[in-house]
Amino acid sequence: MLFQDRRFAPYWFESATPTFLVEILSQRGVFTPQLERLQTEAELLGRFDVDHIATEALLFQTGYLTVHEVEEPMTGYWLYTLGYPNQEVETSLNQSLLPALGVENAPRERKTLFTHLHAHDLAGLEAHLKALFAGLPHDWYRNNPIARYEGHYASVFYSHFAALGVGVTVDDASHHGRVDMTVDAFGHLYLFEFKVVEQLPEGRALQQIKARGYADKYRGTGKPIHMIGVEFSREERQIVALDIETESPL
Repeated sequence: MLFQDRRFAPYWFESATPTFLVEILSQRGVFTPQLERLQTEAELLGRFDVDHIATEALLFQTGYLTVHEVEEPMTGYWLYTLGYPNQEVETSLNQSLLPALGVENAPRERKTLFTHLHAHDLAGLEAHLKALFAGLPHDWYRNNPIARYEGHYASVFYSHFAALGVGVTVDDASHHGRVDMTVDAFGHLYLFEFKVVEQLPEGRALQQIKARGYADKYRGTGKPIHMIGVEFSREERQIVALDIETESPL
């Protein structure tokens, strides 16, 4: 297909609709940022009982995740780190997952996100993200426990950006800890930290990015860095604050 059409496209993903897989991941409330780096034991990867198969084994056996690293921390015990085989699979799977996460008209929302990122329009990006979360169906919150929909915030954020095909790093490590998500898009870097305001005072998300120096390792890249603190309210079920501070390259 590549040589016939003379263009890169997600041909492997398009060869089968992963409806069953998406339904399973949705039912299990899978935390989608974790799919980028999922750890499991060797024993789980060899199980074939579909009714009781572990999520990581299902994704591995269907080809949506592959082995990135193998460790033997002690004799006879192997630990596998799984991740996406390529960007095509990461982008396509997250595109399929977004409707299951409650995002209506995901292609339109993805186009809007692309427009704001490509134009480096921070005000437009803020308005878009707030509208995206305001549009999540009320029934989703009513039918799920608080602990699950708090993780749902980060899942929607990650899958929305990953579905666009831009560079996304989850739990991006620095010398003072890990920022929740870094996005590298169109020559700009976006560092996101997520907080629930009923648990912490407002303003703490952006404050944490600055206090822990999460942006330090990127200051030599020559790219503008946007530090973005995102705060959710579990009572209002919405983004209640999105604080942005930008550093231009020296």
